[in-house]
Amino acid sequence: MLEALKVIILGIVEGITEWLPISSTGHLILVEEFIKLEQSEAFIEMFNVVIQLGAILAVVVIYFHKLNPFSPKKTQKQKMLTIQLWVKVAIAAVPAAVIGLLFDDMIEAKFMNAYVVAATLIIYGILFIVVEESHKNKQPAVTKLSKLTIPMVLIIGAFQVLALIPGTSRSGATIIGALLIGTARGVAAEFTFFLGIPVMFGASFLKILKFFKEGGGIMGSEVFLLLLGCGISFGVSVFAIKFLMQYIKNHDFKVFGYYRIALGVIVLAYFGIAGLLAA
Repeated sequence: MLEALKVIILGIVEGITEWLPISSTGHLILVEEFIKLEQSEAFIEMFNVVIQLGAILAVVVIYFHKLNPFSPKKTQKQKMLTIQLWVKVAIAAVPAAVIGLLFDDMIEAKFMNAYVVAATLIIYGILFIVVEESHKNKQPAVTKLSKLTIPMVLIIGAFQVLALIPGTSRSGATIIGALLIGTARGVAAEFTFFLGIPVMFGASFLKILKFFKEGGGIMGSEVFLLLLGCGISFGVSVFAIKFLMQYIKNHDFKVFGYYRIALGVIVLAYFGIAGLLAA
């Protein structure tokens, strides 16, 4: 029962932080300091990735009509635009997929620590504020997803590679990249949501494969915890996505920049003090 409660809390954190550009990793690192699952290290590592499936399913459900190229309610032109959107998403996903496959283990070993997370939280928080300030009086050049060109989506995909460093935030990196090339905030956010579909499904599949390849077994109770975490992250993600899209209609992303900086300082202070006390 206690493990289920912990998973519910982790699912809530994942559902909120996966889509807001504030780093799910940064939050989970802090939360896991106080809420530790009594499971194997291999299972926890897999759980932290697979729980994202619930979050990504929320995107599929909310945007099912927009993402469905076979909808009978769409004209032939709309179907072609939907197919083009999927092609652009696939192209944008390539850089992170290639770099992730090649360097995933190295990145996890070298960069998965509180100090790196704190630094990236602060750096990208500052970037959000700087980018928004520099674009304050500019009209976005791209106001529709259909206006995104192949070079543009490749640039956004290149920014997604930066999110392989823990604490960066996948949505944060891609939104910054999209804003820099002149997309409207709504377009930046939506393309980020869609780009997460192949990336997060792929990452979850690889983690599950790695878990079983390394001899991991899974019990019924662990399956329950995985499904519970995914279900909670799905439900919370629905609200988080709708909140973000409503919020950016009348606001910029600077508030998330300030929040990231504050969280980065908290992470740095907490683990710095804990390290000194342990020394």
